Amino acid sequence: MRRKRPELWGNQTWILHHDNASAHASLLIHSYLAKHQTSVVPHPPYSPDLAPVDFFLFPKLKTTSKRRRFQTMEEIQENAIRELRAIRKSAFQEAFQQRKKCWERCIASIGATLKGTVLKML
Repeated sequence: MRRKRPELWGNQTWILHHDNASAHASLLIHSYLAKHQTSVVPHPPYSPDLAPVDFFLFPKLKTTSKRRRFQTMEEIQENAIRELRAIRKSAFQEAFQQRKKCWERCIASIGATLKGTVLKML
């Protein structure tokens, strides 16, 4: 963020959402994010439906790369860029709408769970 979008890095108007991969959950990463006051959306454990790149973007990129050998890193990059540009804008918009629906279901589920817990406590 700091290198690619310095205007957002400086004004802290963005929120980081990443999965629970061990590299993302390390104390070093948490300390860094806290030090830079980075807002993080917690990712519920065992919720792959909230990772759209795993189910939308990566499969599209992998399809054309399967069973193909690239000679150079530049070839890999060219292939990836060509495939990314081939994805219609509407496909990205649809993927984000589906992600929004998943988030809404998760929020509703968490709310129902919390409500049930509170009722049990009463």
